[in-house]
Amino acid sequence: MTQLSRINSVLFLSLLQISLSSTTAWADNIVASGGSIEITPLIHSSVQLEYADSVIQIDPWNRLRLVGAKTADLILITDNPGHHLDLTAIAKLATENTSIIIAANGKDQIPSGIVLANGEAIRVSGVTIEAVAAYDIIPGAPEHPKGEANGYVVTLGGKRLYFAGVTECVDEVKALRNIDVVFMPLNIPRGRMTPAAAAECTLLLSPEVVYSYHYDQDYARRAVTPDYAGSELPGGITIDESLDLFEAALEGSGIEYRRGYWYPPLN
Repeated sequence: MTQLSRINSVLFLSLLQISLSSTTAWADNIVASGGSIEITPLIHSSVQLEYADSVIQIDPWNRLRLVGAKTADLILITDNPGHHLDLTAIAKLATENTSIIIAANGKDQIPSGIVLANGEAIRVSGVTIEAVAAYDIIPGAPEHPKGEANGYVVTLGGKRLYFAGVTECVDEVKALRNIDVVFMPLNIPRGRMTPAAAAECTLLLSPEVVYSYHYDQDYARRAVTPDYAGSELPGGITIDESLDLFEAALEGSGIEYRRGYWYPPLN
């Protein structure tokens, strides 16, 4: 092979990798009883779980057409903004046999959904789901009042996975026990869930694995309003710096930090 051919081959492979990264969802695995749980970050706070023959979708958002997403046995909706409760995404991923669990503020949009109030639990589609309160401590818009939105603890194969949704580290979160995997939000507006606050909350829960998610609010805004000017994080840090600070705060804890691939290029 000539030098030019080698260069062309490397260039082709690089372009192919970039193309794949922008269209393919990358999955992780958690070892569980009876097989692995496959975890696929989709976009922002959209997560796909696969275990045995079951598929669970959390907050599916159709902004990038849900590439790699599968029809769901169970859909969990944490809140009612469009990047959490997306009727197009739900219609795409649901069948007549899909159970849809919603927070109290989603009832008007999904009248047939199963409303799970903060603190309630249910077993549906063979999966145990616990609703955890998700709300603000720091006041100000955008507001997340107590009692309207949910986080969820999902038990699969003996593992307890906690999807916090949009919340601060409120008492109901601090009270959780025996959590194996956490999906923790960062950089929520009004200075909520800074890297230090999110790390402190993660350390209290002491999971085996933590994912940061729902951390680039400007991306979510530009996904809907492309000319959105953007905002500044407390301390003037960048998104990447916020993730680095979160990771540094967990050093020595024994908690495995997985960043995931939450923000494919918008198109």
